Amino acid sequence: MPEASVQIILLMYQGEVFKPSNSGWLIGDVVAQTSAYQWSRTDVDPTLLSQLNAPDVQPFVVFPGDYAESERAVFEHVPALPNHKQPLFVLLDGSWREARKMFRKSAYLNEFPLLSFNPSEMSRFALRKASHDYQLATAEVAARVLDVAGWSNEGVRLDAWFDVYNQASLSEARRIRDHQ
Repeated sequence: MPEASVQIILLMYQGEVFKPSNSGWLIGDVVAQTSAYQWSRTDVDPTLLSQLNAPDVQPFVVFPGDYAESERAVFEHVPALPNHKQPLFVLLDGSWREARKMFRKSAYLNEFPLLSFNPSEMSRFALRKASHDYQLATAEVAARVLDVAGWSNEGVRLDAWFDVYNQASLSEARRIRDHQ
């Protein structure tokens, strides 16, 4: 299977890493260059900063453009990049409230443009209920990002893997509930 020339960073809110319902881990099964870091407002992992500032990447923070300051670049598609750069997508992994907090309080991400899109379909995630139907699970967001960035095959594969995960998790939750 060909390797996608894309990198993804999961910036995970505290505790998110331990939740069995976290769909972010599925991304690494499709995109080999996926890294995960626990978010901290003040104690930022130096490896994260090195990865964000590497000369061969162009980071994009994936977040709704409505939240951007007016001077911040917001893209709906990945713009053409120099040949020596590959896109690096930063996904804020947590509840919607937690993701907004990470976005507002992560000064080290402010210099990077946003990749923003409006989901065309509602979330299929059955393990957690979002406040609004347009709020997607992390794996669903990553699949859309891959699609709008030109890696449609990887996006389709991640969507399919998410559906398998979602169904298996629901079946297990029902089995546990029925045996209590």
